[in-house]
Amino acid sequence: GQFPAWLQGTLLRNGPGMHMIGDTKYNHWFDGLALLHSFTFKNGEVYYRSKYLRSDTYNCNIEANRIVVSEFGTMAYPDPCKNIFSKAFTYLSHTIPEFTDNCLINIMKTGDDFYVTSETNYIRKINPQTLETLEKVDYSKYLAVNLATSHPHYDSAGNILNMGTSIVDKGRTKYVIFKIPPSVPEKEKKKSCFKHLEVVCSIPSRSLLHPSYYHSFGMTENYIVFVEQPFKLDIVKLATAYFRGVNWASCLAFHKDDKTWFHFVDKKTKKEVSTKFYADALVLFHHVNAYEEDGHIVFDIIAYKDNSLYDMFYLRNLITDFEEKNKLTSRPTCKRFVVPLQYDKDAEVGSNLVRLPSTATAVKEKDGSIYCQPETLCEGIELPRINYDYNGKKYKYVFATGVQWSPVPTKIVKFNTQTKEMLHWGEDHCWPSEPVFIPSPDAKEEDDGVVLTCVVMSDPKQAPFLLILDAKTFKELGRARVDVDMHLDLHGIFIPEKDLKTETE
Repeated sequence: GQFPAWLQGTLLRNGPGMHMIGDTKYNHWFDGLALLHSFTFKNGEVYYRSKYLRSDTYNCNIEANRIVVSEFGTMAYPDPCKNIFSKAFTYLSHTIPEFTDNCLINIMKTGDDFYVTSETNYIRKINPQTLETLEKVDYSKYLAVNLATSHPHYDSAGNILNMGTSIVDKGRTKYVIFKIPPSVPEKEKKKSCFKHLEVVCSIPSRSLLHPSYYHSFGMTENYIVFVEQPFKLDIVKLATAYFRGVNWASCLAFHKDDKTWFHFVDKKTKKEVSTKFYADALVLFHHVNAYEEDGHIVFDIIAYKDNSLYDMFYLRNLITDFEEKNKLTSRPTCKRFVVPLQYDKDAEVGSNLVRLPSTATAVKEKDGSIYCQPETLCEGIELPRINYDYNGKKYKYVFATGVQWSPVPTKIVKFNTQTKEMLHWGEDHCWPSEPVFIPSPDAKEEDDGVVLTCVVMSDPKQAPFLLILDAKTFKELGRARVDVDMHLDLHGIFIPEKDLKTETE
């Protein structure tokens, strides 16, 4: 096929790559050492490259020829010859464990620089052209957070907005929303953007010792949307996990009888909306988009009824008949919540305050809180992406992977949130990754452009490939086969050629 001539730049992807070191093996797929790979488009040709992230974690493990740094699903133990008392003392003096810098989830752009991210307080700078690993940045040197999301947002001025959890800082556990500027003032050229990081707002956790787990958040033009879900981290368990010989993942639990709370932070005033909005218990990893309409905030998420997704990816479950043997007990569902920020304060108790045409409801309770129930947009999609020019605005299209009752994606889909129409691309033995939308240079409509995805083959005799689809019709434009062992990855970004500094710079 043909790759459009205007497509010039690099698709950068990240995900777990190495699961065995020496005789030791990680327990969970999300623990594997980060492997970066890239596809560079130049004059209709595609160049492939991949490299392990040379994190401190990678270097320590390779040097010891075994897993010595703990990951989320795998607890590692030091050399048994070391004095147990000195070890115990070190661990007691750190309530919160020293986390890994194996940044295997996503890639973030800060000004002209690129960083790989995970969910700990560490990010690593990389060279997007050579995939070399550069310096390590510790968020906790700039603000009190122990965890941060790997799904930041970018505003129109190029600022990065992100969220982190501050665990028991001065006896309080809170969620911190922070902003990183894209550049620093001329006179401070030697300083990093992180020195100018500012806290936008902090939201106290509803429970001091059980903060909510979250993987992403939403953003509209004027608000940050944070969902505090009853999928929670137990801090006491986290602090003692090492002694108890269990992994950190076992410190997460879903409380199915609790509520899910919605928080809306006004970006200008930096204050949270005071009305209490809540929904039934749910688990979510990915926000799709959010926007404001007629005094309401509309936000779309991919929700589950439980946390079975995480358990699926323990390597003991990743067996030959993985697709047949492993079924999710809850199917991912794209849900739309419609939340009335402006409503008649004298409205009757029990009345639905939603004034937009939607089956989503927001019902006023006796105590003044508002109980929200969503509209179901569609089922069986994950890893959602949109045309990011429409982020925070009313939009139509979601590009995602199609997953049924198994967590392995077998299709790429384009879903129209307004007409509920869905287009698919899929072939036998194909496991596509998260689709990335790239608008064409003269785009007039939201879906003018192409969709890129890396496709891994479940049949080992067939080579993996990069697929390019016309985003409007979802017809295949071309594919570039790569004769390597390609891994299933998680997230990534497309960097247009103009945003890539040349080697000499």
